[in-house]
Amino acid sequence: MNSATLPAVVIVPGLRDHMPDHWQTLLAERLREQGRAVYIVPQIYQDQRLRSARVANLERVVSGIDSPIVLVAHSVGCLITVHWAGQVTRKVQGALLAAPADFDTPLPAGYSDPQTLANNGWTPVPREPLPFPSIVVASRNDPIGGFERVRGLAQAWGSRFVDGGEVGHLSPADGFGAWAQAEELVREF
Repeated sequence: MNSATLPAVVIVPGLRDHMPDHWQTLLAERLREQGRAVYIVPQIYQDQRLRSARVANLERVVSGIDSPIVLVAHSVGCLITVHWAGQVTRKVQGALLAAPADFDTPLPAGYSDPQTLANNGWTPVPREPLPFPSIVVASRNDPIGGFERVRGLAQAWGSRFVDGGEVGHLSPADGFGAWAQAEELVREF
C-alpha cells in the first residue's frame, strides 16, 4: 500500500494540552514525514470537563475526513474514543487504545472524584464491543488504569490486549517521549 491508500490517522489525546515531547506528538510527526495524513483532535476549553463535548470534538474532526481512519488514543482519549464508538457511522480501520484511564475506580489524589466524573457523563465506562478492530495496551504500573481493570476493559471491548510492561502512564514523566511500539501497532491496521 502506498501512502495515498493508507487510512488517515486521528490522534485522540487525553485531557492535557498539547505536549511536544509526548509519544502521540512524536508519532504524528513520524507518520507525516512518511507522507501519512494525520489529524490531531484539538483541545477544547469550553465545557472541557464534559464527556459529550469531548466526544463532539472528536466527531468534528473525523467528519471532515473522507478516507477510512485509524484512531490512536491515549488515557482519557481512549474513553473519548469508546464513548464515540457508540455513534460511529463511518469506516474505522482500527483503534490503538494506549493506557486507558479507568474512571470506574477512584483515581489518585489530584484527579477528579467519582461524583464529578459521573456528573460530567464519563461513567459508567462503556463495556460494549467496539464496532471496529482495536488494540488495548496496558501498563503494569499505571496509576490511573490498573492492569487487570484495563485487561477487563479490553475484553469487554473485544480488543486485542497487549501487556506494555512497566511503563507508568506512557507519559513524558514516565520516560515516553518516543514510543516505538506505537508505530508498529498502528501499522497492523
